[in-house]
Amino acid sequence: MNYITYYNKVNEIDSIYRMANKPEKAIKKFKKLFQKYEPKNQELSEEYKTYIKLADQYHKNFGGKKSLYKLITLIAPYRNAYKKLYPLCRKYGIDSLEVNQKVADWKKNLNKRLVDSFSIAMIRDQEGRPENIALVNKNIEKNADLFFWTFEHYGFPDGQKIGKFGNNDVFIAMPTLLSHMIASKKYPEFRKKLFEYVKSGHCSPQEYALMSDTYDYYRNTAVRYSLRNNNLDSVRINHNRKSIGLPSIKHSSKIRKDKSKKK
Repeated sequence: MNYITYYNKVNEIDSIYRMANKPEKAIKKFKKLFQKYEPKNQELSEEYKTYIKLADQYHKNFGGKKSLYKLITLIAPYRNAYKKLYPLCRKYGIDSLEVNQKVADWKKNLNKRLVDSFSIAMIRDQEGRPENIALVNKNIEKNADLFFWTFEHYGFPDGQKIGKFGNNDVFIAMPTLLSHMIASKKYPEFRKKLFEYVKSGHCSPQEYALMSDTYDYYRNTAVRYSLRNNNLDSVRINHNRKSIGLPSIKHSSKIRKDKSKKK
């Protein structure tokens, strides 16, 4: 299934809830969407968490324990974020011990080989920066080879496969690793492959857009998705954003403001 369609539908529903202030209508549309697609819970919109919390607030059936188990797994890579679900889970008969066990089981199922490999890749990525350009370039190619090997054998190394923290608590900053691929000789092939993983739902539109914008920035050409600043050509930018499933500039700004208020 093409997850770009899913992401655009999420943006449409989120706009109904967030911009038009029609949460009950959004709940119905979210329910239909998650019956068709295996849900994501993107860092920006947190659509599945939003759906479950709204449904609970308005006393709508969201699937109870089964859906909460799914949400716990989606949130598990983000350290202790799952603990914020304790009150909601308790309401539906899942105590904190059971939540903790679900997260522990999730950790056991991570791909150990990939966790090892990308922990090393993250450390390697920082070696020699910024002075030793020769070493940096050599390590970029090593990491590019690791990505292609991973693509061939395991698919995209997303948070459900390797988590966000590797061995010895190394933070696996996937957006950083991907953005540094723009310096690889294999970048054109890499970008095509990554787009396939956006469509399959394994690489987020944000990760792909950040890599593409970084490439455009260093080539001194107009950025395509404008994640870091609001480009004046908003019509072009918003068209490009929709082509990979990102919300418009205005919508994205609203989501970020709302998230900032919650924090």
